Amino acid sequence: MPCRGRNCSGPTREFVGTGRPFLGICIGYQALFERSEEFDSSATGLGLFAGKVVRFPDGQKLKIPQIGWNQIEIVQPECPVFSGVENGSHVYFVHSFYPQPEDDSIAATRTTYGVDFISAVWRENVFATQFHPEKSQKVGLKILENFVNLTKG
Repeated sequence: MPCRGRNCSGPTREFVGTGRPFLGICIGYQALFERSEEFDSSATGLGLFAGKVVRFPDGQKLKIPQIGWNQIEIVQPECPVFSGVENGSHVYFVHSFYPQPEDDSIAATRTTYGVDFISAVWRENVFATQFHPEKSQKVGLKILENFVNLTKG
């Protein structure tokens, strides 16, 4: 994980504990989980969410990494960062791995790429996306605008 050998856990947990809005994008989303197969089977994350990060399965005739546009199914329409975002909107992905949360109730969006996976999560003040809102044109700008507005609250 990106924090390996660094003390990222303490400051990140401290910030999340303040209740201020927190946004993780791509590997910043993956780092919120307990462990990852991306670097090796013993790689640990921040553990803010129970679960692990796994690689897309081989043999599905899909290009890995997933690079490009895909749809999101908004499963928590009350999630403030998705306010004004249409269900089925297309966003931009670049990844070979995806989290498998132990608690599906944190799912804000789902996406299918060979497998159905949780492409964004939300719990209290923590928001995180596997996709890249900064590369997702109008939809991504709306998500980022919504997040920035939360920080002003």
